[in-house]
Amino acid sequence: MLERFRQFWSNVWAPLGDLLLKWGVKPDWVTWVGTIGVSAGALWFFPRGQFFVGVLVITAFVFSDIIDGYMARKSGQSSKWGAFLDSTLDRVGDAAIFGGLVLYYASDKAKADLGDPKTYLYLSLVCLVLGNLTSYARARAESLGMTAKGGIAERSDRLVSILVMTGLAGLFHWDFLREITLWALAVASLITVFQRMMIVRRQAVVKPELDS
Repeated sequence: MLERFRQFWSNVWAPLGDLLLKWGVKPDWVTWVGTIGVSAGALWFFPRGQFFVGVLVITAFVFSDIIDGYMARKSGQSSKWGAFLDSTLDRVGDAAIFGGLVLYYASDKAKADLGDPKTYLYLSLVCLVLGNLTSYARARAESLGMTAKGGIAERSDRLVSILVMTGLAGLFHWDFLREITLWALAVASLITVFQRMMIVRRQAVVKPELDS
């Protein structure tokens, strides 16, 4: 759903991308810096319960995912290696965000703040695993010559949802916003996995008929 806004953000960040290219910065460098920034922000601030600051830091780096793509296209440096690196490091950043929540819910601070946070520790783990599984399903389908894009909770939807609600929860101390979002993402991610499986199955059934 939120993929439709990618072109808008590409236009917003185009001047910065042009400036970086002028300075000789490579798109891959931006990819690395963005992933390190997102991961550091999530794994440093989230376990300490500093959610609002953590989201601000993550947001400052998360747009690198758009900037590096723009830079690669603009400079003609698009490559299979760049696409592979970008997709792989995206998984690292996503895992760090939910991993940071896992560490928080496993901490003494969470126990002091929430009493018994085990449910949300497990939900954070579920979101982490299913988020990577949805991405794997798409990548595996494409490696077999099929497509598996789609579903009710694509990566951008999951990322924006958890960051916005975690940030608001940290700002106003409304923990229920983050907790409701974890429930919603766990269910939506599971549905998305099955949706992508059905998308691939339909293609796999039709393909032998076409080959014959």
